Amino acid sequence: MANLTVSCPSDPGLRDVLGEVEGVEFVEWNLEGPAPRDHFDIVIPPYWESARRLSGLAGIPVRLVQWQSIGYNGVDRHLPEGIPLANAATVHETSTAELAVALTLAAQRGLQQFIHDADAERWNLQSFPSVADRKVLLIGYGGVSKAVEARLAGFEVDITRLARTSRTEQNLAGDTVEVHGFDTLHECLAKAEIVILAVPLTDDTRGMLDAAALAQLPDGALVVNVARGPVVNTEALVAELVAGRVRAALDVTDPEPLPEGHPLWTTPNTIITPHVGGDSSAMLPRVTALIHRQIEHLKRGETPENLVIGEWA
Repeated sequence: MANLTVSCPSDPGLRDVLGEVEGVEFVEWNLEGPAPRDHFDIVIPPYWESARRLSGLAGIPVRLVQWQSIGYNGVDRHLPEGIPLANAATVHETSTAELAVALTLAAQRGLQQFIHDADAERWNLQSFPSVADRKVLLIGYGGVSKAVEARLAGFEVDITRLARTSRTEQNLAGDTVEVHGFDTLHECLAKAEIVILAVPLTDDTRGMLDAAALAQLPDGALVVNVARGPVVNTEALVAELVAGRVRAALDVTDPEPLPEGHPLWTTPNTIITPHVGGDSSAMLPRVTALIHRQIEHLKRGETPENLVIGEWA
């Protein structure tokens, strides 16, 4: 008889990679239709668009919901009270940081223009700004920003860090670094040439890059958003992009998905990717490792990792 019951979505490959675990019964369920068991030790919702499905857990004893994303904004509106939820910290940081750096490099070195020229078989010699020697502002200093910082270490940039509260902290290299508070946002923006957003969406961060904040940026500054779309006021950003004053590389937008005909599609100096920061080949083995660790925690009577909603009894 299985000791733990774990529901697993039909996300491609996840069930196969999880394999068989002694003392665990895996049950496939996408949180649609009747629950296949009368209780669950761990429920793993599908990766995409599953927040609303959490309401289907009402009345079902569930010890833990294991979310597959780092961000969990809006989940509390649908998750039944009393069910703890853990996010997927340790799963997406590296891939998201890779994309943030890739977007930064592509925007700085004009890769989008060169690709268009190559498609037209046009040799068009142009000079674009470097990443080296730029002043980079990291907004948010959690796992993603620390991973971005580590990947920028060889690019000879000047990094400023910004988070909700000012503090000193260790980066991934083990160095003690200064982190400025959100109260210095405008001051930090005024000195930044590249801004990389990697903050959770909260009441403090929603719309933090509004018209007044964007106006602080020097001409030609680059805004890279791998956080959440509503962290930036879209209307204000479009106005700056149309004016040609700033540039943007966006993995997230508001609204999202970005609808056909939206002004962002045609604004100059803009690169858009469809919210794929954490969705790489690194995700599946890392989320599998996290789920295996959570199973072991429950077997041993330990508190699970990454609890972000609820308390562990």
